[in-house]
Amino acid sequence: MSKRNNILTIIYHFIFAISTSVVTALVASWPLLFVFVLVQKTNKTVNLSIEQVMNSYNQLLWYLIWPFKRKLHMRDFHTSAMAARHFADVKKLFVLAIVAFLCCLIIYFWCKRQNQKFLRLNKVWALLFLLLPIAVLPFALANFDNFFITFHHLFFAGSNTWLFDPATDPIINVLTEGFFASCFAIAGIVYELYFADKLLQK
Repeated sequence: MSKRNNILTIIYHFIFAISTSVVTALVASWPLLFVFVLVQKTNKTVNLSIEQVMNSYNQLLWYLIWPFKRKLHMRDFHTSAMAARHFADVKKLFVLAIVAFLCCLIIYFWCKRQNQKFLRLNKVWALLFLLLPIAVLPFALANFDNFFITFHHLFFAGSNTWLFDPATDPIINVLTEGFFASCFAIAGIVYELYFADKLLQK
């Protein structure tokens, strides 16, 4: 394998791992939120039924993942202008992740059909990518709130639109810290499993 192909393979697997973890976390977020609302009874905080909360979350998810939906509307939750800007920024990242995931998936099946060795990742790189999140894990476990803030500063630099006010954006009373932590955990597990699989391949 040429050096150029090796670099492309490394980039491909990193993008595939990240995009897969994001897409999986998005899919898992619906049942996760349902469980959190059921257990924490956050629907009572916003004076809504569980069905109303989940219907509104359906509307939010559809807005975040469908590139042609331009305006966010949640039937039972008011959205301030600042929150709408933040969700628009989040939408760009999610749509990018979904497009990247689909492209990587197409490349994977094409290479598999052609019986190409292009996608075989060097085990050293697989191990490095596998160990990469371990540097972040103690920080995330020790104080998820600080980790969450740092994450937003990195991905939404120069913007404080993610600081929701429960009075103007009651959705934040439902999307709790525990819910977000669980979504991050799902994404992290999928990422680790991806490179663990590459490491164990013969």
